[in-house]
Amino acid sequence: MDIQLLFICFLTFVIHLIGTLAYSVRIAGVRTRRIAVSFALFSILVLLSRTSNSFLGPFLAKRVESNLDGAAQSALLGDFQWLLASSSLATVIGAFLIPTFQRVFCRAVLHFQAHRSVPKLILHGFFKGGLSYVKDVASVPAAKNISAIRSGHGVSLRITLLNVVATALWTVGVFAALYAGVLDPSVRVTSSTLSSIINGGATILMAIFIDPHMSGMTDDVLEGKVSEGQFRKAIVWLVGSRLAGTILAQALLVPSAILIAWVARAI
Repeated sequence: MDIQLLFICFLTFVIHLIGTLAYSVRIAGVRTRRIAVSFALFSILVLLSRTSNSFLGPFLAKRVESNLDGAAQSALLGDFQWLLASSSLATVIGAFLIPTFQRVFCRAVLHFQAHRSVPKLILHGFFKGGLSYVKDVASVPAAKNISAIRSGHGVSLRITLLNVVATALWTVGVFAALYAGVLDPSVRVTSSTLSSIINGGATILMAIFIDPHMSGMTDDVLEGKVSEGQFRKAIVWLVGSRLAGTILAQALLVPSAILIAWVARAI
């Protein structure tokens, strides 16, 4: 693995790590009773994810452009598989960081609620004991939370499976669009703009089924209709389904790229 590929894998890792940690924001919001503030503060990390994503596309496109000759094309499939593996690794590490992150995030929410200043919050986090607090609260997922999934789903099986599919489509979309240009270089520019063919399915599933369901469940916890234990179990299932989705993306890469290349030739 060369330096360029390692850097692209790092960008992919950051994007999926933040995506996984987003689940802990709901837990922090429930515990602090500050859902809106929690999501507003998490948008700071979303900016980091979007910045990584803005660099990922051009760097990966440049790598594809530089390796379109026949001898190098076969190696590009391996590159994309490494990138998808990075997304799975980020999901696993993000899952183990959720307990620590949600404790740190709860404190950040309460600090912001008192001072109402993002700059002060950032300064406090890096220069006034914030890092030592991370060390104090660092922990791994509790064994009881993991073993509890054997007693049943915290979220419906339908939502779990939809999350697997949505994550797989969202993970593979941009990669498939660029790999379609490898399969048919004559339409590579058109193909690179067609990731929405794949990502669109993920967006629909998220917007219509998954996000509304989880938002409703979050409100139910605040109203006492659903226990926090049941809610944590739902998060465990969703994180597990997210990991399954990143793995499924490996199998969807080539078929998705073939579909995009076909559409690029047809339009």
